[in-house]
Amino acid sequence: MNKQRASLLWFVGSLVFALLSMLVPLPAPLQPFKPYWPALFLLYWALEEGDARVNLGLAFIVGLSADLLDGVLLGEQAMRLCAMVFIALRFRSRLRFFPMWQQTLAVLALLLNDRVLLLIVRTFAGESLPPATWWISPFVGAALWPFLFLLMDDLRLRLRIQ
Repeated sequence: MNKQRASLLWFVGSLVFALLSMLVPLPAPLQPFKPYWPALFLLYWALEEGDARVNLGLAFIVGLSADLLDGVLLGEQAMRLCAMVFIALRFRSRLRFFPMWQQTLAVLALLLNDRVLLLIVRTFAGESLPPATWWISPFVGAALWPFLFLLMDDLRLRLRIQ
């Protein structure tokens, strides 16, 4: 298998893994601690690959796939992921060279922005306000960010994928 095909397979495989890991059921007390995996993986690829592979169209397709798999309002996650990828690509040149702790804070800000967008969409859809534990997920995602980033980078280096 040539390197270009392996690179594409790794890219698509990681996004499929993110979508499938979003579907893993957790017990009710642990549900607020579940990170938003598609956002974390798209952020990683947006920072590493930039406009070469990750764009708003890909974010929209991944979001629609997540909407269909999760059974939520169609376009909800697509809009949220498009907003997140747009911001990440806009500030990519700065975010890539931040130390890991600053990058983690930036990811936390992006994930909190994602929660605010979700709150707005669900409020307009007529749902009631979520409990306070609903805001835990962005902090868990930000805490996992350094480990996810280093793991994905290490796997890319081991597979010799550029």
